[in-house]
Amino acid sequence: MKAITCEMCGSNDVVKQDGFFVCQHCGTKYSVEEAKKLMIDGTVDVSGSTVKIDSSMELQNLYELARRARNDNDSEKASHYYDRITVIDPSSWEAYFYATYYRSKLGKINEIGSNANRLCNSEESIFKLIKENITNPDEQKKTVDEVATKLREVSAFLFQVYDEYYHRQKYPLSMLVQSQQNYVHNCVPARNIVYNAGDLIIKIFGDDYGDIAVACWKIGIDENKKMSWVTNDMDTVGKEYREKISKHDPSYQIPQVKSGCYIATAVYGSYDCPQVWTLRRFRDYSLSKTWYGRAFIYTYYAISPTLVEWFGKTIWFKDMWKPKLDRMVERLKRGGFADTPYQDRSW
Repeated sequence: MKAITCEMCGSNDVVKQDGFFVCQHCGTKYSVEEAKKLMIDGTVDVSGSTVKIDSSMELQNLYELARRARNDNDSEKASHYYDRITVIDPSSWEAYFYATYYRSKLGKINEIGSNANRLCNSEESIFKLIKENITNPDEQKKTVDEVATKLREVSAFLFQVYDEYYHRQKYPLSMLVQSQQNYVHNCVPARNIVYNAGDLIIKIFGDDYGDIAVACWKIGIDENKKMSWVTNDMDTVGKEYREKISKHDPSYQIPQVKSGCYIATAVYGSYDCPQVWTLRRFRDYSLSKTWYGRAFIYTYYAISPTLVEWFGKTIWFKDMWKPKLDRMVERLKRGGFADTPYQDRSW
């Protein structure tokens, strides 16, 4: 004989009450005959014979428990209670959003990317629920701002957790490339939470919500800046979102990123000095023009930050690299690469 499983929601929490067997999760109740059939066959026709009881009191209790868990910052309980609400009231933006929001904060360190992707994929449905169910303009915008604020917070939280985790590790050289790939796999989805949120806010609610979208995009650009040392896409992404932001905030200036030349910067003591200006020109106007040059740049960016982090402040590291770099800089200058002040270019 099988345990009773509710046909409506799949819960096994079915209790006998007043001559019926009542699902404690969704409120569906079964007669004794139907309960016996569920225990023997595992199925029963719920289309007409069962009765859905009034669940308003249960909803009220679940919302109270869920909001209490939110106030206590208890992600596990909040996610659990909001999940239960979505079964009873699938039109609730609050339940759908916060169930997904808190689930994204649970899990292991290497699940950050998948959790962030799951939240990102749910954003359009969440904003559409708000659009469909909140008609008062002021209340609607207030709700969108609430959700966007939480999305910015969780994006920053997930990004910071993995970024700090990565930089605490001491990876052997044989694992550097894989570790960089893991970094991108987890940090890019965290960043995309806010990029996608801003895009959807404009798409669904229009330019009147531009200030909320811009706040999201700015967080994305800040996070992109922090990982530009490994992704090398700051110029491309920055240009795209600078154009979006400037439509609503013309005074905004995208943060400038000093990317690359890690070893040279460590050796010469500055990213902005004549020798490094020459090397940066060579990178942007020569190496980046060929596929093998770009492959070298990618490999250099994958390895050199860790080398500099480990050895960049040691005397032997600088003594080893300075003569080589000096000779290279002199050759490049003879080849026409100037040592005057330089701003990095897109490539």
